[in-house]
Amino acid sequence: MEARAVTKDPDVRDEWERIKARLRVELGEDVFTSWFARVEFESLVGDAVHLSVPTRFLKNWLQSRYRDRLLALFRESFGAIAQIEFSVRSAFRPAAGVGEVRRPQPVLVAANPEPRGAAARPAAAAARLDDELAGSPLDARHTFETFVEGRSNSLALAAARRVADVRPGEPVAFNPLYLHAAVGLGKTHLLQAVAQAARAEGRKVLYLTAEHFMYRFVQALMAQSAIAFKEALRGIDLLLIDDMQFLQGKQVQQEFCHTLNSLIDGARQVVIAADRPAADLETLDERVRSRLAGGLLVEIGAPDVDLRRRIVARRVEAAKKTDPTLEISAAVIDWVAENVVSSGRDLDGAVNRLVAHNQLTGSRIDLEMAEAALRDLLRAREPKKVKIEDIQRVVSKHFNVTKADLLSARRTRTVVRPRQIAMYLAKALTPRSLPEIGRRFGNRDHTTVLHAVRKIEEMATADRGFADEIEMLKRLLDA
Repeated sequence: MEARAVTKDPDVRDEWERIKARLRVELGEDVFTSWFARVEFESLVGDAVHLSVPTRFLKNWLQSRYRDRLLALFRESFGAIAQIEFSVRSAFRPAAGVGEVRRPQPVLVAANPEPRGAAARPAAAAARLDDELAGSPLDARHTFETFVEGRSNSLALAAARRVADVRPGEPVAFNPLYLHAAVGLGKTHLLQAVAQAARAEGRKVLYLTAEHFMYRFVQALMAQSAIAFKEALRGIDLLLIDDMQFLQGKQVQQEFCHTLNSLIDGARQVVIAADRPAADLETLDERVRSRLAGGLLVEIGAPDVDLRRRIVARRVEAAKKTDPTLEISAAVIDWVAENVVSSGRDLDGAVNRLVAHNQLTGSRIDLEMAEAALRDLLRAREPKKVKIEDIQRVVSKHFNVTKADLLSARRTRTVVRPRQIAMYLAKALTPRSLPEIGRRFGNRDHTTVLHAVRKIEEMATADRGFADEIEMLKRLLDA
């Protein structure tokens, strides 16, 4: 069998650097650093690109979330690329010879890797847990020093600092601390700042996204190490869970509830972040919601223009450390702060885009260039993002029913019609799927939501007054 040629051209590695630069611009600095900073190009063998990563979790995440995008980028650069292959780098790799491309070394597994005897199994499980409890990636830039404070986030920052300042053995400050805000307002930054500051004080810290927690728990079940996994979780000093709204599954939520109770009852600190208050997480187990609501709940609001201006200025300063020749005038900073209004993450993206245009095209960063470079970003942020909670609140107020009525099993006409209207608006104004909308309305089946949508559409077509009422509700939600 003829061996496929391995590409050793240094230009291939240069092209990989250009692909990473594009990903950094497309995804933003936070996402890129979390998932791509530790990806290494290994080789181009025939029509297959080989990349390596340090952990199994990162390999699985990239395969499921970003394989298609990477394949498209490599095809743009090299043409007929058929596949992207990921491998986990082993702890020790021999140095590559001069001019050779490093290849990940295979991990050899014995035919019978299970230790013999019951006494050896806990040690093996503990060794596996060292990797499983490594936590989600932390961005070294997410510290308290780099967090820009304003009126909308000052309370959240103060609470986070208080939690981080607790020394080992001291009583916890607020337990649990629950931060909630819309996307891109600094929840992840604060959680990672707490994690890094507490770890520097010698506390045993675990930072996980909700998806990472679910993945680790399922893996522990499959590996028959669930008991050791749970015991290891309950032995930490500080647990931080990000994106709590994504925690799904009855068994996973039950285990999380047990872990939460164990940590809080044992005076161990828990910090949670989500995109809405705990009471509005309808898919979350009632016991978990109740326990979370018993702590300190702090909302991070949208940044005002002064805070946005300081965020942009801080990001520009950071960019100048990498490229001292970079010039962005105060007028451009003011324009970005006044026109990119949705979140701090979008401000990061705006600065990244301006820097990329400057570096890739040589264009001077002025107002004309900023308006052209950020046009798509601004247009994408113009429509207001409507949440199902907003719809339930507006519909409840308009029809003089309670939110509990909308989620209940009541079948009276005074409740059924507002519920159907709320479901219709959720389908029309949000990107949520029919099953998800059904879950948010008392765990109803997706066919019930579909029936409600069709019923309201029929009534709006037949009754002009009813159609006007629906449009009025849409305007209220868009206000």
